Amino acid sequence: MAGVKALGEPVQIFEVDEPPTPAADEVLIDVVAAGIGNWDELVRIGSWQIGGPAPMALGTEAAGTVAAVGSGVAGLREGDEVMTHPLPLRRHGTWAGRVLAPAATVAARPPEATWEAGGAFPIPALTAAQALDEALGIESGGWVVVNGAGGVTGGLLVQLAAARGARVIATASAKKAERIRDYGASEVLDYHGDWPALVREITGGGAPKAVNAARGQAATTLKAVADGGRLATITGD
Repeated sequence: MAGVKALGEPVQIFEVDEPPTPAADEVLIDVVAAGIGNWDELVRIGSWQIGGPAPMALGTEAAGTVAAVGSGVAGLREGDEVMTHPLPLRRHGTWAGRVLAPAATVAARPPEATWEAGGAFPIPALTAAQALDEALGIESGGWVVVNGAGGVTGGLLVQLAAARGARVIATASAKKAERIRDYGASEVLDYHGDWPALVREITGGGAPKAVNAARGQAATTLKAVADGGRLATITGD
């Protein structure tokens, strides 16, 4: 497994004990693929406390097969192919060979998704859903801006917003525009130009909802929002 022996130390490879038998509400998963993101650095240095304690395996998302289920778990059984964002950690993260996960954090892996895609899917997907549904409350037929649509989470924001019936104006580089349109964007604007002015022109005064997925660009995205509108940012700025 890969993890830290003390918070703040470099990531190392070392052995850990086998997980215990799952509790009533837990699932034991044999990890096939695990995601890596900048949030893992926050866990490593102790800024994001999600479980442990150290020494501990890092990792907060994974795909794998169910090895065992707790007595109170329904809908999952040994051998199922699943994805998980298993927080709070029961002990070790997903960079271990096996991980205990709360059953409520486990979902089936779509058969068309590779193991690698399944392992890296949970956090970006949950982030996108929370931004659109909880922070913005997007509505079918309404305009929503997605700044930074070329990245993983940005692309998911476009797809989820379009699936919910929103009219999406996305920003990306010119070379990514066709892919973003295929995601369901109504308009794709080159982020190198004065795209907030174009948004105001397209929408007749600004979009009522916008989400920023580009680091350091929340203030720029705000210029595309109508008076009384709402902006969510997933980048911390």
